[in-house]
Amino acid sequence: MKLYTSTAHPNRWVAYSPETGWIVFPAQPNGWELRQPARGLDPVYLREVSSRLAAGTGLPEPQQSQRRRTFAKVA
Repeated sequence: MKLYTSTAHPNRWVAYSPETGWIVFPAQPNGWELRQPARGLDPVYLREVSSRLAAGTGLPEPQQSQRRRTFAKVA
């Protein structure tokens, strides 16, 4: 999942993955629960950022991070 900020959607995160498509959700605790499909996004206003910035919103973790954690538990 990729995370973006958008000057057209202040106080909201924009996320994209092939599984979900484009999603907009509030930049607040558990904001992912209030996600909605994003429509009419203009890429001029989007900037990709680290998914760590959305910590606490419920955004699903990147697959690579989940694999590392699983490996760490096994090791």
